[in-house]
This record gives sequence, C-alpha cells and structure tokens, in this order.
Amino acid sequence: MLEIRNLHVRVEEREILKGVNLVLPAGEVHAIMGRNGSGKSTLSYVLAGKEDYEVTGGEILLNGENILEMEPNERAVAGLFLAFQYPVEVPGVATMTFLKAAINAQRKARGEGEISTPDFMRAVKEAGAQLNIDSEMLKRPLNVGFSGGEKKRAEILQMALLKPTLCVLDETDSGLDIDALQIVSKGVNALRSPERSMLVITHYQRLLNHIVPDVVHVFSDGRVVESGGKDLALQLEAKGYADYEKDVA
Repeated sequence: MLEIRNLHVRVEEREILKGVNLVLPAGEVHAIMGRNGSGKSTLSYVLAGKEDYEVTGGEILLNGENILEMEPNERAVAGLFLAFQYPVEVPGVATMTFLKAAINAQRKARGEGEISTPDFMRAVKEAGAQLNIDSEMLKRPLNVGFSGGEKKRAEILQMALLKPTLCVLDETDSGLDIDALQIVSKGVNALRSPERSMLVITHYQRLLNHIVPDVVHVFSDGRVVESGGKDLALQLEAKGYADYEKDVA
C-alpha cells in the first residue's frame, strides 16, 4: 500500500525529515508517535503534497506509484486522504455543497458520472448517523463556528464518503473531549477494511485506546527510531521520549 524510502525533506533551508523509512501494508493501521518538532506532521503534509516542503531525496510509493510526481488533487484521486489537525473554515460554502462537489470531482477524475441527488443524500445520511451529524450541521458553512468535535466529525464524514485507500490522520484527537473522541474513533474504526490502510499521528496513547494500531512507530529528530506493537505506545506513555532524544544526541 504505502512505502516510504529514505525520505529527506527541508523547509526554509532547515532539514526536517532525515531519512524516513516506513512500510504500511494494505489493511493495517499504523501509529506514529513523537514529541513536538520530531517531524510527524511534516510527514503528513508531504504525503498530501503541501507547498513549501522541499523533498531533497527519497521516494513515496502508493500502490507502486511515486506520488511525489503527482499534484495534490491527483494524490486524492489515487486514494490518499489527509485529516488535518486544525481543519480549515470555508465561509460561504455549505457543508453539503462541499461534500457533493468533492465526491463529483473525484468521480469526474476517474471517468465516472456525477452522483445522483438521492444516492448522495442516502450516503450522507448513513455515514452521518454513525457520527451524530444532523441535518442542521450540514447546512452550515464548512467548519465555520464548529466545535473541535464537530470539525473532526465533518472530516471523518468526508473520509467515509470519499472512500480513500490511504487515510492519514494528523492528531485527530487534538481538541476533543472524551465523548467526541469516542464518536470520532467509532467512525474511524467503522472504515477499517482489508483494502484501506491508516496512518494515525498522535502525541498521546489515549487515542490508541480507541483506534488500536497494528504497529507503532516512534519518530525522533526526523526519522523512525523504533517500531513495535501496540504495547510500545503504553511504554511511551509511561516513560516519555527522553531515551530516544538521548540516542539522537
């Protein structure tokens, strides 16, 4: 599914990623944990194709294709979805309008016809029910005035409708209370499948109580310094990242 080979990235002449190697097989959920500044979010932005991140070496293969040669919209069509830590507000664009436009843009790029209104409404209703999203929320401008929990639920709704093969969740637990965390996690878990892989980026083990990973990777100083099973997250929660920082120093 996803293979990252010796990835080097810099921003404004500063090297942030210093040789990332990571393999995420189809159907698996992997978590990336690490301190602020370790390069976790940078990796998510590079995967999505955000500007101002200069790749100076390495490859990122999604289903065998080098996505570094693709524009962001092409990566989305290829099956990549990024859930932001801080979803952007889009004044003047109703959430329903945005969702339908996103689905139809994806369908057009794949040579498919536009989704019918009844099929679209049915899909939104089914996906929204699991996320406690009501019709009033969908009528509001995208993310404008939304609580942290509403913004994250809206993103998981997008993910459910677009059906990506690779989901990158950048600190999805940020700004969520316990109830919202459970709702969002339930929505994410409902999308787990043998054809879909997920990369979950987080500081804290609490998210991984709800979205249980197959593998945990520890990021430090722009690279993966250790990988292990879900118990590795518990060790990090107990001991912190100090030992990894010493190794880097």
